[in-house]
Amino acid sequence: MKRNAFTTLALTATLGLALPASSHAQSTSAAPSTWRSLIEPSMSAWRGYKEQGVPKEWTVKNGVLSKTVSTNDLVTKDEFQNFELTFDWMLHPGGNAGVFYRGDEEGQKIYFTGPEYQLLDDARHPDGKSRLTAAGSDYALYPSPAGIVKPADQWNSSRIVVRGNHVEHWLNGQKVVEYEFGSPDWEARLKASKFATAPKYGRLPRGHIGIQGDHEGPLSIRDMRIRVLP
Repeated sequence: MKRNAFTTLALTATLGLALPASSHAQSTSAAPSTWRSLIEPSMSAWRGYKEQGVPKEWTVKNGVLSKTVSTNDLVTKDEFQNFELTFDWMLHPGGNAGVFYRGDEEGQKIYFTGPEYQLLDDARHPDGKSRLTAAGSDYALYPSPAGIVKPADQWNSSRIVVRGNHVEHWLNGQKVVEYEFGSPDWEARLKASKFATAPKYGRLPRGHIGIQGDHEGPLSIRDMRIRVLP
């Protein structure tokens, strides 16, 4: 993920934006322990960030959600509070993307509010040189261990669990990140990160799931499912 828009954050937050309406999946869209697929040909679960429809660069074919060029991020129409999200993903050599959670649309990008599960080709992308920005990390705050992500052009399996303030990132069957929103450790890491000037980052009790599309190169995601947790 690149970060070059933070200078606009204060103005954006002050002026506000007219946003598309969203529903609240925690109370209306899914019962606890009921899995719901987020990938279908109609892409009815998604729209573009601050858009009503889905950007044309995103497509679903044979159960795989993909894009091949830089385009707008996707966000779920619903918002989620406590949930478990699972999915497989694949990048081409040098690829870089991310999945966001508990984000809103007040900033120029969803990463102003939503933490990111980093998707990366660690071996070929510069972000792979730091565990803070490597595959599976909570981007720029919590590092992931090396040696777990598979090479480019192979499928990786990921899982994100968010319940209250507790967050877990899993990669290929191993828990790689665990943290608590608002804990002293989290506050210290946030203060030391590039998100220190984003007042709502990681502080929303619920929000959209997002998929980053604004990097160049192909991204493929399959078997993305979510269930609401009590």
